[in-house]
Amino acid sequence: MADNELNEYEIQSGKIRERMDRIGRKIMILSGKGGVGKTTLTVNLARALSDMGCKVGILDIDLHGPNIAKMLGVEDGVLTSPDGVLMNPIKVNDNLFVMSLSFALDEPNSPVIWRGALKMSAIRQFLGDVIWGDLDYLLIDTPPGTGDEQLTAVQAIPEMTGAVVVTTPQEVALLDSRRSIGFARRCDIAVLGVVENMSSLKCPHCGELINIFPRGGGKRLSEEMHVPFLGEVPMEVGLAEAEDKGKDILNMDSMKMASSAIREIADKINLMTKCSTTRDTSKFSKEGCLPSSCSSCSLDCPSRKK
Repeated sequence: MADNELNEYEIQSGKIRERMDRIGRKIMILSGKGGVGKTTLTVNLARALSDMGCKVGILDIDLHGPNIAKMLGVEDGVLTSPDGVLMNPIKVNDNLFVMSLSFALDEPNSPVIWRGALKMSAIRQFLGDVIWGDLDYLLIDTPPGTGDEQLTAVQAIPEMTGAVVVTTPQEVALLDSRRSIGFARRCDIAVLGVVENMSSLKCPHCGELINIFPRGGGKRLSEEMHVPFLGEVPMEVGLAEAEDKGKDILNMDSMKMASSAIREIADKINLMTKCSTTRDTSKFSKEGCLPSSCSSCSLDCPSRKK
C-alpha cells in the first residue's frame, strides 16, 4: 500500500472509530448457509429493540443481495448528504435507521459485480461516512458464509460486541452454523447465541405446530458449541408476503407466535449485551464460559472485568 493510500486508510479508520464510539453495541448477524431467514431476523430484531425504546441502526453489508430496505418498506428511500461526502442513513421511524447499498443502485435489479477490494471500501465507507449519530445498537446484516464482508466488518470494528448465529434445524444448516461460530471465535468475537429459525410451521386452520425439519437442532448446536440458545422462531403463513411488502409483522395479530418469539430473543440480547460491556469479551461465550452466565448478569462470572 502506497504512503498516500496508507494515510487515507488511517484517516478513514479514525472516522470509523469516532462513529462507532457513539454506538453502544455493535452486533453481527451471521449465518453459514443462505436461505435460513437471517435478514428477516435482523429486520425484526431491530424492530423489536426499537419498540423497546432503543435507538437502532441496521447496516446491510450483504452487498450482492441487499434486501433489508425492501423488508423495512423503505426501498424508495433517497440518500441525502450535508456536504456531498457524508451520508444520512434512511429513517424508518424515530428509533430505527438503515443504510444499504440498494439505496445507491440506479436500478434495483442491477447486479453488484465486485471483487474484495471494492467490497471492503464500500463497507468501510458505510461505517465511517454515514452519520449514524448516537445509537444503542448497530445490527450488521451479513451475507452467508465467512468471507470478505464479515472480515472487513470485524477488522474495522475491533470492539464488536458480539455475533448472533441464525440457523434452521436442518443438518446442513447446522453444519455451516458451526463454521460461523468457529469464525467468530477465531476472530475473538463473542457469540451471543444461536437462533433456530423456521423451527416449525403453525397450521393456519387448527394452529397446531408442524415440524417441517426435526426440531431442536439449534439447541443441540448451542450445547455442543458452548454458546447460549436464544430461542426458536416458527414459520407462519403469510409471513413471507408481509415481509416482501415491508410490513411490521411484530404488530400484526396474525403473526403473534413469531412476533412473541422474536421479542423474547430481543429481550435476551438486550439483557446480555448490557453486561457484555463490562466483561472481557476474549472469554465471553468461549468454552470456559458457561452459557447460563451469558444470559444473565452474574457477578461471579469468570469473564467479568475486574
